[in-house]
Amino acid sequence: MIVRDRPGALRLMLAWKGSVLPHIFPHILLAGLFATAVTWVSRHHYLDGIVEYTLLPFTLMGIALSILLSVRNTATYNRWWEARQQWGGMVFEMRSLARTGGIYLSPERRRELMMRALAHAHLLRGQLREENVRVDLPASLAAALVDQALATRNPAAFMLQQAGDVVAEARRAGEIDSVGAAALDRHLHGMAGIQAASERIAQTPLPFAYTLLAHRTAYVYCYLLPFGLVPGAGWFTPVFTAIVAYTFFGLDRLSEQLEFPFGRHTNDLPLDAICRVHEISVAEALGDPAPEPLQPVAFELQ
Repeated sequence: MIVRDRPGALRLMLAWKGSVLPHIFPHILLAGLFATAVTWVSRHHYLDGIVEYTLLPFTLMGIALSILLSVRNTATYNRWWEARQQWGGMVFEMRSLARTGGIYLSPERRRELMMRALAHAHLLRGQLREENVRVDLPASLAAALVDQALATRNPAAFMLQQAGDVVAEARRAGEIDSVGAAALDRHLHGMAGIQAASERIAQTPLPFAYTLLAHRTAYVYCYLLPFGLVPGAGWFTPVFTAIVAYTFFGLDRLSEQLEFPFGRHTNDLPLDAICRVHEISVAEALGDPAPEPLQPVAFELQ
């Protein structure tokens, strides 16, 4: 995720980090070269009497394409924002669980509960990004428990169940009453809901036909546009074509990135940094030395 102050107008125009331009530049260049070829052919009158276009069809098609891309980008941004809200809610649940645990549990039980809850957050991040996060798990967790969790189909859900077992053991031992157990379980229940919502976003992309329609229409439009521009724009046709291609190809590519917000693209969510916030919250609640927050590297926060 890009984290930086808003630069001035010139620096904003030249900003490269976080832009989709590196991903679509070859396509823009190809569209510009094609427009150059069309212009050259037209200027040598090879198209006379063969191809005669007006801008009216491109105006109508451009309006329809703009609406299509706008709706698609709105849908993908909503997915990105929902994912951010869910992981922001996990910060609330983690801190609330630590506070409630301090009310009802003994220090030993509370530490065990919070270590497992923290491991759940790291394991969920690993599942969403398809990464091995073993080294990031709390060192105080038993190696056998970690091995058992990583051997399951859903390590995050397994570790959350283990956190619930801590509450159940305390209830069976008579250390807490039903009110305390219910208060603690409420926050574990909230974390389970966040995991389910994250999995839903990760495993349910936008309908492929919808994505395909926007992608195809953008490319067809940009490669037909030079035929409509060349009678009036002349040798400026490649420039105008490249600008339009940047807009439509960029919107198409940006929606692809936002559709899956848990990866490591520059515009994806900073799950590493959010998990570090969990680590800080848990450490401070337990009276342990807290790690430093993660800082952006080259304006990018992972």
